[in-house]
Amino acid sequence: MNWYWIDRFTLFESGKRAQAVKAITRSEGHLRDHFRFHPIAPASLIIEGLAQTAGLMINEATRFEKKVVLGKIPNLTFYVTEIVPGDVLTYDAVAEFIEEDGSQAQVSVHRGKELVAEGSLFFAHLGSQFDSKKQFAEGDLQDLVRAYGMYDVGVDSNGAPLKDPSFES
Repeated sequence: MNWYWIDRFTLFESGKRAQAVKAITRSEGHLRDHFRFHPIAPASLIIEGLAQTAGLMINEATRFEKKVVLGKIPNLTFYVTEIVPGDVLTYDAVAEFIEEDGSQAQVSVHRGKELVAEGSLFFAHLGSQFDSKKQFAEGDLQDLVRAYGMYDVGVDSNGAPLKDPSFES
């Protein structure tokens, strides 16, 4: 089973910040088993949404040349723990630094104007010993960021629209 915990990007500034939304729906498989008669989105999947938002921002900033993985959660505080079907979450990520071996982002998630959680996430950039390991099947990562609307709302560091590298000559 794949866990896609963002529905689409609403803002994307290359290497700087990203914002994505996720609508929690009753049709999601994990909600059938997690408190079946009072479904609540698990905090771990909310963290996954934050990690996907920040991780894709960092991955794009490295021109998709790095294998970017969530390395650790230096701090993250939840203020709201009951996220239910019908809620719409907004994930925000701001790059603190993007370096050769790792990156860090300040993250937050809101339900409407209500702050659900905030903190920071550290991402490791895997070294050459992982070159033979596949994170995604060929083309899947580009298809994913297209589906999330990265190229629809994204801008580069000069404010120009992001260009899909698959269509560059």
